[in-house]
Amino acid sequence: MRAVVKFIKWLLGLVVAAVAALFAWLYLAPPELIRVGSGYSAKIVCSNVFIAGRDANEVLAVDVQAPGHPLLKLMKVSVDKERGLVSAGLLWVLGKSVAVDRDGVGCASVPDGDTGKARQTSVRAAAPTAAAQPEALWPEGERVGAWQNPEVSKIIDDPAMAGAGLRAVVVVKNGRIVAERYGDGFSAKTPLLGWSMTKTVNAAIVGTLVKDGKMALDNNGLFAPWKADGRAAISLADMMAMSSGLEFNEDYGNVADVTRMLYLESDMAGFGEAKPLTGEAGKVFSYSSGTAVMLSRLWQDAIGDKAKALAWPRTALFEPLGMHSAVLETDEQGTFVGSSYLYATAHDWARFGQFLLQGGVWNGAQVLPAGFVDWMRQLAPASKVYGKGQVWIEGPGDEESPGAGVAAGLPNDTYWMEGHDGQTVAIIPSEQLVVVRLGLTPAKLGYRPQTMVAALVKALH
Repeated sequence: MRAVVKFIKWLLGLVVAAVAALFAWLYLAPPELIRVGSGYSAKIVCSNVFIAGRDANEVLAVDVQAPGHPLLKLMKVSVDKERGLVSAGLLWVLGKSVAVDRDGVGCASVPDGDTGKARQTSVRAAAPTAAAQPEALWPEGERVGAWQNPEVSKIIDDPAMAGAGLRAVVVVKNGRIVAERYGDGFSAKTPLLGWSMTKTVNAAIVGTLVKDGKMALDNNGLFAPWKADGRAAISLADMMAMSSGLEFNEDYGNVADVTRMLYLESDMAGFGEAKPLTGEAGKVFSYSSGTAVMLSRLWQDAIGDKAKALAWPRTALFEPLGMHSAVLETDEQGTFVGSSYLYATAHDWARFGQFLLQGGVWNGAQVLPAGFVDWMRQLAPASKVYGKGQVWIEGPGDEESPGAGVAAGLPNDTYWMEGHDGQTVAIIPSEQLVVVRLGLTPAKLGYRPQTMVAALVKALH
């Protein structure tokens, strides 16, 4: 009996030692997957708390844990509102990551923990725009006029049409909002993340620099290290069309280039810039968030002055369009994350969609070069589904079957902004129609907004 007891004690001691050793390893050298998970948790909670004013626990449970990797269910967060800091870790302490809020440029992941350096990037709050008229009808203000179309109401009230996890639908016809709906806990005042719809906005910002003569689409030799090898041939137009030929893994499943860039790299553009060629520039389509962040770095460098560049999205685009809620976030180094991180209300996302529909003109002013939006929506030479300027010619789920959107009843001039987890803006010039749909709708649910948009086209024709 003593031998049995002795063996059990020995076995328990071995288990305790093994657990302690495992904990020490995870604490001292956490695997990248844990660090990506904690970085993602800290960043998403930070932005939603400090930009959207949402509850941290709700964001962690609903936005981070419910739809994500099983590992995320073990993530815990701590929010310091006075210091503008959010920390996250597996069971609070393992693989700990931090995100920091800054004035005017939202939250940034801080992979190296240097929050002081991250805080050096900020933008002084813009003065109220004299022309802002909140009580005026949208888009001049925020008021939505009375509308009577029971068929439209039926469409956007149908859960199958609007999709699971709906947070906002805004329907714009002939330049006015004719219908809108919001999910529980969300409203016309809630800034919502557009994810990769940010890429289209970033492309428009490039357009403002092209208009000013600071950038040209045929520019190449874009980064100094590229001039010494085959990357010298990559043009700005190649990058806009996602046809740079650079290596980049856009798989969100585990630790890939895109998740490493967003949550483990303090200099996201530098990470993308270091990637080698895997194909001929202009000949191979490869969707890449790294490309979009490098575009941000290029247009910021084209401006030159750091403070002016940080203010540029607001002064050159958001304020002229009345997108007063819009916050484009930067990384720790101060490069705008033009791939992923624009928060704006559904009304402001609709303003941007209407801006594209109007060919880059707003209130009679040519904000983008004449013809630039038409160029953006031309089919990229290396793709059957993507435009030359960071827009989709085919809608979600149609990428593998070009023309499916038209077959579903959409006009052939329909094009799209698309983002992770069900963010879309459909733009249909021939119908003078813009449809914004925002939510938390993972791709695995198979939701396709084309059905709703086609039904709206028919109802409003």
